[in-house]
Amino acid sequence: MTARTSVSTHILDTSLGRPAEGVALQLAVRSGDEAPWRDHAAGATDTDGRCADLPALPEDTTHVRLRFAVEPYFTSRRAEAGQDAPRARDGGAFFPEVTVVFAVTPGEHFHVPLLLNPFGYSVYRGS
Repeated sequence: MTARTSVSTHILDTSLGRPAEGVALQLAVRSGDEAPWRDHAAGATDTDGRCADLPALPEDTTHVRLRFAVEPYFTSRRAEAGQDAPRARDGGAFFPEVTVVFAVTPGEHFHVPLLLNPFGYSVYRGS
């Protein structure tokens, strides 16, 4: 039996120094550079900022797209803190979403952490 290709992620809010809980995400896959994207899974980060229960990827997957809906997270954070946190000119988040696209190798696990703050983000391949 061939090992399945899998993805996990977590988000750390670097402006607070803690996990980002409740961030919705969507995972899409494609099989080739020119192939259309297919929705594969959706989830949200837990209290530890992790979304580790995403299903294994289809065998023909060559690329993965993770889309994180960060605007609702920052909006709720502003409301909880009772403050006017930084935002874009129209009142929304500067980055309303973060989209990460990466290539995958069959049979491997890919952990993709997102380091997030109101005016920037960084991603990398974790372990």
